[in-house]
Amino acid sequence: GLFNLPMAEKHKLNVGLGTDVGGGTSFSLLQTLNEAYKVMQLQGARLSPFKSLYLATLGGARALRLEDKIGTLQPGTDADFLVLDYNATPLLSYRLKQANNIAETLFVLMTLGDDRTVLQTYAAGNLVHQR
Repeated sequence: GLFNLPMAEKHKLNVGLGTDVGGGTSFSLLQTLNEAYKVMQLQGARLSPFKSLYLATLGGARALRLEDKIGTLQPGTDADFLVLDYNATPLLSYRLKQANNIAETLFVLMTLGDDRTVLQTYAAGNLVHQR
């Protein structure tokens, strides 16, 4: 079935968005954000870029009860983050140049971004992967 985010929120459940492929089709968090957007559209609901970013960061940390360790870039947290390449594909580059604000930029990244977009991966503040 399709995950009913509005119902989960109505019942005050802590919800995060992540990937281990068990419930999805890709290890790419950006592709998973795209799929989540589509699932919400199929249900006639909206998933804003800001809500998507929250679910993929602090929302997931709260769902795991690890918000004091992960999910933000606050001092004292583990600082797991990605550096994205805005020129990874011609379409991504073109669309990002058309974005007028951070919401539009996030929307383009969540709908057109994929593993090619990830330039660097940091875990606990340390560079662990670079393309």
